[in-house]
Amino acid sequence: MRKVLSFVLALLCLQAQAQTFSATSPNGNIRLGVTVSAAGELAYTVTYKNRPVMLPSTLALTFKEPAVELRQFNVQRVDSTTSDTTWQPVWGEYSQIRDHHKQLLVSLKDKSGSDIAINVVFRVFNEGVGFRYEFPQQAKLNHFVLADERSQFHLAGDHKAIWIPGDYDTNEYFYYTTKLSQVDAGSGKGAQEIHAKTFFHPNAVQTPLMLKSDDGLYINLHEAALINYPAMNLVVDKTSFTLNSHLVPDAVGNKAYLQTPAKSPWRTIIVSDDAREIIAGNRMILNLNEPSKVADPSFIAPQKYVGIWWEMHVGKSSWDYSGSQVGSNLQIAKVPHGATTENTKRYIDFAAKHGFKGVLVEGWNTGWEDWFGKWEEDVFDFVTPYPDYDVNELSRYAASKGIKIIMHHETSGSVTNYERWMDTAYRFMKKHGMNAVKTGYVGRIIPRGEHHDGQWMIKHFERVAQKTANYGINVNMHESVRLTGLHRTYPNWIASEAARGNEFNAWSSGNPPDHETILPFTRLMGGPMDYTPGIFQIKMNAYDPNKKEQVHTTLAKQLALYVTLYSPLQMAADLPEVYEKHMDAFQFIKDVAVDWDDTKVLSAEPGDYLTIARKAKGSPNWFIGAITDEMARTTVGALSFLPKGQRYVATIYRDAADAHWEKNPMAYTIEKFLVDSNTKLSLKLAAGGGAAISLVPADATNSKGLKRYK
Repeated sequence: MRKVLSFVLALLCLQAQAQTFSATSPNGNIRLGVTVSAAGELAYTVTYKNRPVMLPSTLALTFKEPAVELRQFNVQRVDSTTSDTTWQPVWGEYSQIRDHHKQLLVSLKDKSGSDIAINVVFRVFNEGVGFRYEFPQQAKLNHFVLADERSQFHLAGDHKAIWIPGDYDTNEYFYYTTKLSQVDAGSGKGAQEIHAKTFFHPNAVQTPLMLKSDDGLYINLHEAALINYPAMNLVVDKTSFTLNSHLVPDAVGNKAYLQTPAKSPWRTIIVSDDAREIIAGNRMILNLNEPSKVADPSFIAPQKYVGIWWEMHVGKSSWDYSGSQVGSNLQIAKVPHGATTENTKRYIDFAAKHGFKGVLVEGWNTGWEDWFGKWEEDVFDFVTPYPDYDVNELSRYAASKGIKIIMHHETSGSVTNYERWMDTAYRFMKKHGMNAVKTGYVGRIIPRGEHHDGQWMIKHFERVAQKTANYGINVNMHESVRLTGLHRTYPNWIASEAARGNEFNAWSSGNPPDHETILPFTRLMGGPMDYTPGIFQIKMNAYDPNKKEQVHTTLAKQLALYVTLYSPLQMAADLPEVYEKHMDAFQFIKDVAVDWDDTKVLSAEPGDYLTIARKAKGSPNWFIGAITDEMARTTVGALSFLPKGQRYVATIYRDAADAHWEKNPMAYTIEKFLVDSNTKLSLKLAAGGGAAISLVPADATNSKGLKRYK
């Protein structure tokens, strides 16, 4: 008690001068400094191996009700603790995750006269720093309206940035790579292809934001545990290179409506001088989320699936019964309805034959004729099938083949309507043996005036995760907010889209060849993505001679994406008849795992190349994916992670010598060799290309006649 009293008295004596507190990462590489100036201004700094990451960056808040500007504080107390624990994810990239950090809690009171108390909590990991605001329950603060959060990230220079425009409603842009001083979010390149978007500032960018300093520091900015709070964008001050937080507002400009006790999301700064460690740093974001709230996760099922989906994007069939809804052009000549009983059985048969567990069916329910762009309240009821889709028969047929049909709930942005129907729709699913749903939020949000990334929708996404968990249902959300590690808390939230997916390659300017080399450093930092890889018919003129679109990839790169773009829910997105022409390459999709015990990033440079190795859950098998941007290159990977003394059969699916994403994307070669932990692979990747490798322990049967890799 005497020590506590003396510490508090010392703080009181120091109110007239600056106070500084610090914490270091467990390995000593990262140092956090927190200062409260003599005037009461709160600021923090971050260094990595004594190199500046964040220069003094101020933290402040503005309330609308009560009308208070929280920017000058008195320090009440400071607590420092250390934590070192290990936990097991329900699914993920690792079987175990270590949470080792030092925490600094700074308890503050507003010195302007309101006497409002807040805590600012910092956690320092080997990977980086997280901080958040906490609002304790108190007599002078109960219900309150947040007008603004003014968190700064003051960078040490004009870093290279990999960014997409700040937006309240979409993250489906392709990425720009520029200096911070050259950010121009108002250019809107590619924006015409996005159905709902809201630009708000020419210097605004979204998180996760990937940065690289001139002296080789990699810095990633994002947030963790986004609950009951709007998503954060960043506005670039091009003179000082300070990034200022900007929260998504509601229709009247307020940011959040809160009641004490309350917490903001964590603001995350991941830093390293090795790009490989940035990807591994996503464990820090998971560690900043709460443990699982799903008491019995036995229904949660990582899986590969096929589905009636890509054929609509390429114009072969239609979402709606009348045959007019195809791809991005919703008024073209009629084509057959895709979600028929007969066609669905064809996909079920294909899935059962090749070991897939799920079949997604889009366009099965009434309402598609009048859903798009109308801002209508009541379009779908989520339980009424079209006349050519026999739910009862398909449920019986799928069950007889050991297949689960994956439900599709497109809301057309009418979220109030979906919330009224959710219980009925989920009971309908359970009645018909379905335990997974893909939701969609295309278009402007209803309630009108709300945004995809505002507080109201953030609460909706959590309600969906909670309610589906209560029904024993896995959920995959499309057009949702970007992920922030909440799949730890709700592991039934098994994937999301929340970025520019593979579908854009079917009917738009597409995704540049560097797109997939960027996503692991940006969108995937917060959680898995349903990117829908595996497109083998790369040129779209196969469906229409007049179409110039194509997937900006080689076939081998499409295989590699199953390893480099992590998701426990992976679609073999192309059509069954396309795969049947390339069964040798399709074998990798059949073999590759979706749940992992371990992950090794072998080589990486954001926007250029990436090589990742992963060990299958509960198996000795390893899989490797290597991808490149528009540049051909050779990547070298050491297999030192393999058990010493154990030989493996490596099946290598790679670009052929003449492969090129534009000129010859279908050229690939498959080879087999014997390898071990001493082997170093040298893989030649074509422009826009890649390589995929399966590694299986060698035995007398599978290794007969194979040569060692040289």
